[in-house]
Amino acid sequence: MAMSLKYAVVERERRYLLASMPAGTQEMRVILDRYVVGTRLRLREVRSRDGSVLRKLNHKVRLGDGPAEVASTSCYLDDDEWTLLQSLPAYELTKHRHTVRRDGLVVVDQHVDGSLIAEVDDGDGPPGVVPNWLDVVEDVSDDEAWTGAALAARLGRMSAAPG
Repeated sequence: MAMSLKYAVVERERRYLLASMPAGTQEMRVILDRYVVGTRLRLREVRSRDGSVLRKLNHKVRLGDGPAEVASTSCYLDDDEWTLLQSLPAYELTKHRHTVRRDGLVVVDQHVDGSLIAEVDDGDGPPGVVPNWLDVVEDVSDDEAWTGAALAARLGRMSAAPG
């Protein structure tokens, strides 16, 4: 069965393992990701410093062999929808997302084990130059171990409901 990508946004992200947090982070949000077991679905809750909360359901479909290019469809959730869907069994991971606006936009996720993963979104263009101000240890764009779902399974916890 062919899958329609009519409402999807194509994400072309490069991911880099960093040795240190770059200078100049401008904002930080706490993100709770819940990867629903046996599906391509992710529940995401984003908490900003101002107290605002955004919740959404994502469906991600790979467009190639690896994780570097995906079609992502999002649906924003109200409190009742969030409560219902978070009862599904999922691998849960919390991370701190730091935003750097310098030579474009770069986000750096700080995980519970201390690892730092920078994401650079190439949009519709060809891959750009890796910003030289990133203290890159390794390009992990095509490494399954550094995808969100794999990190949740390795660093997070299995949960039928948040606790």
